[in-house]
Amino acid sequence: MGPGWRAPSAALVGGSVAVFGALRRAARAVPQPAAVRSRPGRAWRWRNLLVSFAHSVLAGLWALFSLWHSPELLSDIQDGYSISGHLLVCFSSGYFIHDSLDIIFNHQSRSSWEYLVHHAMAISAFVSLIITGRFLVAAILLLLVEVSNIFLTVRMLLKMSNVPSPALYEANKYVNLVMYFAFRLAPQAYLTWYFLRYVEVQGQGAFLTANLLLLDAMILMYFSRLLRSDFFPSLRKGSAGETWMVRSF
Repeated sequence: MGPGWRAPSAALVGGSVAVFGALRRAARAVPQPAAVRSRPGRAWRWRNLLVSFAHSVLAGLWALFSLWHSPELLSDIQDGYSISGHLLVCFSSGYFIHDSLDIIFNHQSRSSWEYLVHHAMAISAFVSLIITGRFLVAAILLLLVEVSNIFLTVRMLLKMSNVPSPALYEANKYVNLVMYFAFRLAPQAYLTWYFLRYVEVQGQGAFLTANLLLLDAMILMYFSRLLRSDFFPSLRKGSAGETWMVRSF
């Protein structure tokens, strides 16, 4: 069992919040496409996606490295521990806190309420893992989703930019689908099976299982939106949900 919720862990989470705050400010200096500048309200969304992209690249590669460096973790999902995994969970906790504050302070709560729900679930689950030192490996597996989010975010940035390159969007569309299955649906399905079969439904186990099942429903809902939008547009009833379906779920 790793370290519990002590001052160093709290400092790591707080430091992560500050880092993403600095990235958000730095994103203001990134040139915006004309399609973004011409529509009110898109500037904040563009910057928010850039910060989300940075988190996805860092956290996704970090999760892959943690499992590659310590493959024995996969044999002990409940009690396995690594310093790298602990730091990763603190890092991503800070991102989810920062993103929640960014949404709230920029008056985007109504259009992004689903993400506030998701972030609240992630923060509460990750804090419980840090406090108890248990199920850290489950968090690392869940954070593999950030590899998929890299391509989801690229997809949205391309759509917002109106980049005149259908071939680029088409290529990303199929890579995105493969990544969705490999790094989002597969780890999620495995963890759901593992928790339902091996984890006692009481205390922290019950709390994390409930979180996991709710996340299952969210992921399937957003996967259906993705399919309708990119592969079966004739089945799409409207554009609701399209704007924010790409972020860190």
